[in-house]
Amino acid sequence: MNQPFLTLQEIDEVVAVIGTRTAQKPRIGLILGSGLGDLAESIQNPDIIPYAELPHWPTSTVWGHAGRLVIGTLENQPVLVMQGRIHFYEGISMSQATLPVRVMQRLGIEIIIVTNAAGAIHPDYAPGDLMLITDHLNFVGMAGFNPLIGPNMNEFGLRFPDMSQAYDRALNTLARQAAKEHNITLHEGIYVGLSGPSFETPADLRFLRLAGADAVGMSTVPEVTVARHGNLRVLGISGISNKANLDGNTTTTHEEVLEAGKMMVPKLEKIIRSVLRSL
Repeated sequence: MNQPFLTLQEIDEVVAVIGTRTAQKPRIGLILGSGLGDLAESIQNPDIIPYAELPHWPTSTVWGHAGRLVIGTLENQPVLVMQGRIHFYEGISMSQATLPVRVMQRLGIEIIIVTNAAGAIHPDYAPGDLMLITDHLNFVGMAGFNPLIGPNMNEFGLRFPDMSQAYDRALNTLARQAAKEHNITLHEGIYVGLSGPSFETPADLRFLRLAGADAVGMSTVPEVTVARHGNLRVLGISGISNKANLDGNTTTTHEEVLEAGKMMVPKLEKIIRSVLRSL
């Protein structure tokens, strides 16, 4: 494992390599979760950089995460798309897991759109549905794995950043309008981020429901925390991949998560395209 806290110099080394591989200047970053990477195939004039060719950048080890940057244009907006993310449970530090967001900040990106595959805790959510994230529960951070632990990078933000509006209200409004325009059901709720990689026990899920969570996953929250530390605007959307197993009578698998992604991508793409057109 690399050192737990990446330095500004190391972050800028990644930025420099990206600069040698593309002349495009992305304004918006997209992070695509499990089974949702096909959206990157829609990018026009793409410059593609495998993660393995970037210094200090961990390589995705999870099936369903292609592991490459796609930089190009979508709806006339210059975008950088992470086709697959890196997770804390893969054995890396929080600093490494959130390195992509730091790189986006140094590249001058202003907005990130974060997507994930999540299990439905809310009883009304079904596989294939979408949920607009209006807030989150940072259980991993509460347990002592906040990505901002360590030396504060004053170049990005304050030691104690405010998280009262982690998800940008104006961007949420655009997402709601997009869903209405395309007649897509868009739930709204609270996402809880756990470390994984094991799926939750029925007792875990009943506890999280009592705490107010509507969907659960193994990503997103650290990325959003670092994004807000650096004053990026954030839009978050969960794709509901499976019904959470609150009674212990069903089995959750990664294969069903990927399969549900196929249902979600067309709806997710319509919403993201509409939001981009509105910016």
